[in-house]
Amino acid sequence: QVQLVESGGGLVQPGDSLRLSCAASRRTFSSYAMGWFRQAPGKEREFVAATSWSSGRTSFADSVKGRFTISRDNARNTVYLQMNSLKPEDTAVYYCAVGPKVTATSDAYNYWGQGTQVTVSS
Repeated sequence: QVQLVESGGGLVQPGDSLRLSCAASRRTFSSYAMGWFRQAPGKEREFVAATSWSSGRTSFADSVKGRFTISRDNARNTVYLQMNSLKPEDTAVYYCAVGPKVTATSDAYNYWGQGTQVTVSS
């Protein structure tokens, strides 16, 4: 079992930045990768970004490329999602998840956090 705790969400204005954190209770073979997903009201959950713990391989959704970065602190079992140039359409609940590979497919992830709200509004 892996517990995930997200933090860092909040209310910001368009163009602002936020950094989300996701701390994992432990890393296992099945938690090779950590991904971020988001779900806006009335919409399906969508992939945002993912990274592997070991190789540092990353993947981003086209909608966030160039604005979001993902990094990790292996010693703290923590992954960060740095979100810059935020737009109103980035408003959603953001979830982190761990799984065996870097992929945009949510079904591949085994454990999920509780989510943190990000609201971008003027």
